[in-house]
Amino acid sequence: MGKQIAGVQLYTLRDFCKSVSDTVNTFKRIKDMGYNVVQISAVSEPQDVVELKKILDDTGLIPCSTHTAYEKIVNEIDRVIEEHKILGCNAIMCPGLPLQLHNKEGYLKVASEFEKVIPKIKENGLIVGYHNHGIEFEKYDGKIGLEILLDNCEELEAEIDTYWVQYGGGDPTFWIEKFSGRVSEVHFKDMGIIKNQQVMPPIGEGNLNWDRIVKCCKKSGVKYCLVEMDNCTIDPFDGLKVSLENMKKWGIKV
Repeated sequence: MGKQIAGVQLYTLRDFCKSVSDTVNTFKRIKDMGYNVVQISAVSEPQDVVELKKILDDTGLIPCSTHTAYEKIVNEIDRVIEEHKILGCNAIMCPGLPLQLHNKEGYLKVASEFEKVIPKIKENGLIVGYHNHGIEFEKYDGKIGLEILLDNCEELEAEIDTYWVQYGGGDPTFWIEKFSGRVSEVHFKDMGIIKNQQVMPPIGEGNLNWDRIVKCCKKSGVKYCLVEMDNCTIDPFDGLKVSLENMKKWGIKV
């Protein structure tokens, strides 16, 4: 039950990482805001991981993990491992699957493919996990897709996304607890309503039960609480700032 650390899922700031100079400026703003940890995702430039690592080091940010495409993980694992060693992060998170794999047979196939590369991933001191959206909550013979995938690949972590669990009709705390010990990172993503449309406000400004979620994260061994707003209701930098202020009140560290 170690401490929970707040971080930024960089997909939130994808529009501000399209050039090297923009990425440098964005990383500085994240650091100045009080965050120390980021998850690498949707950074258009620089594409070279050595250059990206230098920018991270220069701004004092620590990459806890990446979002790396499923096809790249299963087909280019040696390259993926090398990139993660350069970056200095120990977790490879798969952000989702091609649409045609979202069925019972597809989840079983993906579980089998992950099992083939996990030994090499573990040998190199890394872990691999899967990030859910809402689509994985469709049921097949009484089990949701996420359950089929993780039940058939026991060394695969679950990177639970709180918004998308709720979107799929699930309870975020139930699924974090279910995969306790296999959930080192959680996407903190709130859900609210504006004009009868579901929206992603700053963390703590929507309607998810954050008291329960935070307590559940502590109990289940979650280390990184990564703020993500696919489409924030306010300026995304302001949204990250408000989110961090709220998370600190809940005892989450930086």
